[in-house]
Amino acid sequence: MKKHVILFFSLIWLLLPVLAQGQTGKVFDELTLESSILGGERKYAIYLPPDYETSERSYPVLYLLHGAGDDQTGWVQFGEVLHITDKAIKEGTATPMIIVMPDADSGRRGYFNQLDGNWNYEDFFFEEFMPYIEGNYRIRAEKRYRAVAGLSMGGGGSLIYALRHPELFSSSAPLSAYVGPLSLDELKRRMDTEKFTDQEIQTYFENHNALSLIEQVSEQDKKAVRWYIDCGDDDFLYEGNSLVHIAMRKQEIPHEFRVRDGGHTWTYWRKSLPLVLTFVSQAFHQY
Repeated sequence: MKKHVILFFSLIWLLLPVLAQGQTGKVFDELTLESSILGGERKYAIYLPPDYETSERSYPVLYLLHGAGDDQTGWVQFGEVLHITDKAIKEGTATPMIIVMPDADSGRRGYFNQLDGNWNYEDFFFEEFMPYIEGNYRIRAEKRYRAVAGLSMGGGGSLIYALRHPELFSSSAPLSAYVGPLSLDELKRRMDTEKFTDQEIQTYFENHNALSLIEQVSEQDKKAVRWYIDCGDDDFLYEGNSLVHIAMRKQEIPHEFRVRDGGHTWTYWRKSLPLVLTFVSQAFHQY
């Protein structure tokens, strides 16, 4: 009997590394919270790393924003965030982290406050959503352990959020980003200009155009955020991303700028995600 017990525990000991390697993260994609700012229930998805349920540690967090036409399930369904992140963690190219994917496309659309005041999503994100997430999950709620990334509309969100809040994010990784209207005339074509004064429109333009915000970056904030900007050579948003790169060069803001073969597609962004996970992990680690 004693020999059988010893053999049993010996086998368990030998299998522990295999069992550990077989662990996977978990994704929940229909979670909700109440928002008084947006007046109702808001959805979000979350990725929890493989050891979340078996450890007591706290984790860094990546806020991963979807594009126009998708919702909080976009990165789950099309971006394969579970498979890609599990693989990166297992291979050691990314540190275990929590990934949060909010919904910014039900009712009205977008990551910013709208000029008419009827969709104050940016207020919701910073005043309600982020505090809720970091209060309900084991997250290390310091700048160093917080990053933001996204694609297309979400790329614009990750770009402008980090430009406006360099005190909150260690890294930002805009992918194929919509960088905002490239001219005041372009903004006016998208708006009902009769409702607002010229000054209101001008101010809104300056606060929602990445090129304008880059020009306003203070000397002390030029190295406050680590930047990874990625856009395909066939992407219809290539011009705006290239102009952001040039503007950052002129302002001497350190950043990585990558142009790879591809367009505005999930095929491209699935290849981008492992690179993003490695990039943000460098800030989460001592590098």
